[in-house]
Amino acid sequence: MKKKSLFLLAMFLLVLASPLFAAEDGLATFGLALGAGLAIGIAAMGGGIGQGLATSAALEGIARNPNASDKIFTPMIIGLALIESLVIYGLVIAFILQAKI
Repeated sequence: MKKKSLFLLAMFLLVLASPLFAAEDGLATFGLALGAGLAIGIAAMGGGIGQGLATSAALEGIARNPNASDKIFTPMIIGLALIESLVIYGLVIAFILQAKI
């Protein structure tokens, strides 16, 4: 399985390399596109993990003490909004990098 995935990666890079180096500014364009993709990918992954952890902790707190659900719910929603704003910053960075291409 490892050899197959290594072979597929090599084929992908070979297919990608010829039009990349044929263009005048192909490598820089590829770098910006890769940066844009990584920016939104990493931001979405981190945001998803953060939101999952925050939600599970809040639900566990509510399950342990149902009377405190009002005190837990509002800060959880604010925290989720702040986590989501970081993902939106990643999206803005991806758009800025994509505009430079």
